Amino acid sequence: MRKREKVLAADGRRFPGKTYVDCLLKPVFHDQRDFLFRAMFQVHRAHVVMLCDQGLLSEAEAGEILQGVEKLAGSDPSEFQYDPRYEDLFFMVEGRLKESIGEELAGNMHIARSRNDMGVAMYRLVLRDHLLLLLQHLQDLREALLEVAEEHRETVMPAYTHTQPAQPTTLAHYLLAVHDLVERDTRRLWSAYQTVNRSPLGAAALTTTGFDICRDSVKESLGFDDIVENSYDAIAGADYLLETATSVLMLMTDVGRWVQDMLQFCTREFRAVEVADPYVQISSIMPQKRNPVSVEHSRSLASSAAADAQAAITMVHNTPFGDIVDTEDDLQPHLYRAIDKSIRVLKLMTAVICTIDIDKEHLAKRARLGYITITELADVLVREKNLSFRIAHQIAAQVAQRAHRAGLELDHVPPQMLAEAALEVTNQAITFSEEKLAQIADPRHFIDVRRCPGSPHPTEVKRMLDNRILRLQEDREHWIRAKDRIRNARNRLKTRMNRLISVSKG
Repeated sequence: MRKREKVLAADGRRFPGKTYVDCLLKPVFHDQRDFLFRAMFQVHRAHVVMLCDQGLLSEAEAGEILQGVEKLAGSDPSEFQYDPRYEDLFFMVEGRLKESIGEELAGNMHIARSRNDMGVAMYRLVLRDHLLLLLQHLQDLREALLEVAEEHRETVMPAYTHTQPAQPTTLAHYLLAVHDLVERDTRRLWSAYQTVNRSPLGAAALTTTGFDICRDSVKESLGFDDIVENSYDAIAGADYLLETATSVLMLMTDVGRWVQDMLQFCTREFRAVEVADPYVQISSIMPQKRNPVSVEHSRSLASSAAADAQAAITMVHNTPFGDIVDTEDDLQPHLYRAIDKSIRVLKLMTAVICTIDIDKEHLAKRARLGYITITELADVLVREKNLSFRIAHQIAAQVAQRAHRAGLELDHVPPQMLAEAALEVTNQAITFSEEKLAQIADPRHFIDVRRCPGSPHPTEVKRMLDNRILRLQEDREHWIRAKDRIRNARNRLKTRMNRLISVSKG
């Protein structure tokens, strides 16, 4: 038998062919069931109540429809299995509703509505819940970073540029920098949430409807902040997906960078950080190993989340500006997976950061190595010897080179070595006392003289910490208001729906 005959024998000559079912319809159905089931019934409720309020359905009709809707909504989603008689979950629910309340009533539920605006509404409802959960865990991570930073305002450590020891800073200063990066990610996600939390309902297929509907009442019933005003935009505009994906992509890219730092800090060579026992694993053969696999998994999950977010962006790229499957069922799971993986990363790293053990003494010793305070030598030469900075920089560089050749760290450089370096650069034997050179080489002195806004000085770090703690509290209050708005809208809709059901029962 030729390949063509084999395909026809397996798939038949009518829709849907077995291959089409196995590769598309069944997987899409399962995704709809697993992700959109609850959101679908929320849309049904809000739409039926609006039709009743607008006089398009009587209270008795609306109540009877809602009884059927509630009966189906109470089902276990796993009971819904793919059936080739129905193209998707939407038509299966409508079919079961017809069996329950009759074809006419079930059909009237679809007045002034399309799968187009309904589908986008469901995606937005599910996506906003994912975003709120992600934002909650971001706030937890920020709290952990701020708490540990508060404990380590005096913990001196080396900072790195180009992977090389650069200058002394404090662990608090470093963790505040991570926090501020995460805080900006938080703001980007809030912006995405505001774009997502807008109602497309009432757009119908894409040109609205000839029925006298109220888009604002549906918006309020579902807890949306606004409507997508232009009905074409409501159906075609996929930027709510792009903004979400981009925000998640940036978040996980940002997180991956400092997670990589954390892995380096955990190495025996660095000995800066020890991950707590609940988050390490041992080797199957090397009993001495304490592998920080929680941090490693966080790094790989962050990459996987970024890849899922990038997949969503790529799927929208170069697509027509209209209703297309590219932005619908095939794309949505990528975003849900990206957010779910991001949440796993945030939860893991929050736990790790809250429980890490810091070797303060070892960090302080490392902050004295590699001549990383020598910028202060150049600065002091400018302030106290009236040299230009570039000349002072050359002298300091000469001192570093001579000390390296002599096998000395900066805190052991004798005054004569500085005098020789200055003589070579300026023809003047400029130097300081041993006590002065020791002070210049001290990492704590290096930090103490840096009191500019944003510096690692403990007082300035404390000011920044207090400011960030207040901002975090404001962000948590904003999150609570967003959750309350959705919950209150759901409760109002439930009350209205129950009244209509009671009317229909007589």
